[in-house]
Amino acid sequence: MNASAHIVDIDESNAQQLLIEESMNRPVVVDFWADWCEPCKQLIPILEKLAAEYQGTFLLAKVNADEQQMLAQQLGVRSLPTVMVIKDGQPVDGFSGAQPESAVREMLDKHLPSPQAGALVEAEQLLADGDIPGALALFRGAWEESGQKLDMTLAYAGALVTANRLDDAENLLRDIRLADQDARYEQLMAQIELGREAARSPEVEALEAAMADNPDDHATRIQLAIQLSQVAQYREALEHLLTVLKADKDFNDGEARKVFLDTLATIGKGDPLAAEYQRKLFSLMY
Repeated sequence: MNASAHIVDIDESNAQQLLIEESMNRPVVVDFWADWCEPCKQLIPILEKLAAEYQGTFLLAKVNADEQQMLAQQLGVRSLPTVMVIKDGQPVDGFSGAQPESAVREMLDKHLPSPQAGALVEAEQLLADGDIPGALALFRGAWEESGQKLDMTLAYAGALVTANRLDDAENLLRDIRLADQDARYEQLMAQIELGREAARSPEVEALEAAMADNPDDHATRIQLAIQLSQVAQYREALEHLLTVLKADKDFNDGEARKVFLDTLATIGKGDPLAAEYQRKLFSLMY
C-alpha cells in the first residue's frame, strides 16, 4: 500500500481482491508500467494527482508489468503504459501510451461522479434550509474547481435563480456557447424573466416613479434600494446607494452607508458581488 489510501501496488497476492472484488464497489483504474518506460514516468504523476483529487471515488492500481507478466498477459496488455478502467469485474475503458491530463480526466468523467458532487449535495441542503450565502459559496467553489464546466455552470446559475440573484444568474448564463444552450439553459432564462416580473412590486414601481420625477430625492432612493434588497436585487440596490453616497456621504446621519453595509452583509462575505461593491465603497470613502 502506498502513502495514499487511494493508490495500491498490485501483485499476485492482492490482484483478485483489488482488481476484481474492489471494482464491484468503485471503478478501479489499472496502470501497467515499467521502470524502463519513459512515457510511464510521465503518466504516473498525473494518475496519482487525480487519485488524490477524486478522494477515493476510484482506486488507482499500479502494476509493474515486468514483475507481473502473467497478470499483464491475462489482461491483454501489449504496450506500455496501458491504462484500463475495471467496473463490476470487467474492463470498460482505457488507453495505451502517455496521455495529457485533460484526456485522462475526460475518460474518468465518463465513469465517475465529479469531485464536486459532494459539495453540490451539501449546497442544495443549505439552499433548502435557507442559508443562501452558505449555499452560494459552495456552489461557486464547486463551479470554480470544476473549471467552470457546463453542468456546474447550470447548477450554480440555478442556485442563483433560486436565491433571486437574477442579474448574476444571467451574467453566468451569458457565457454559455450557443451550441450548449440546451433545455436547462432555456428553462433558467425563462425563470429569470418571470422572476424579474415578480420583483416589480407596486411599492417598487411607486418608488421608481417618484425617482423619475425627482432623481435628487435621496430619501426615496434609499427606500427604493431597501425594497430592491428585499427581493434580492442587490446589484441594482447597491447602485442606488452608491448614487446617494457620491452626492452626499453623510446624508441623513450616514443612512446610505449603513444600508449599503447591511446589504453587503446580507449578500455574504466572500461573495463576488459583495467583494465588488466593498471595493467600490472603499474607493469612494477613502
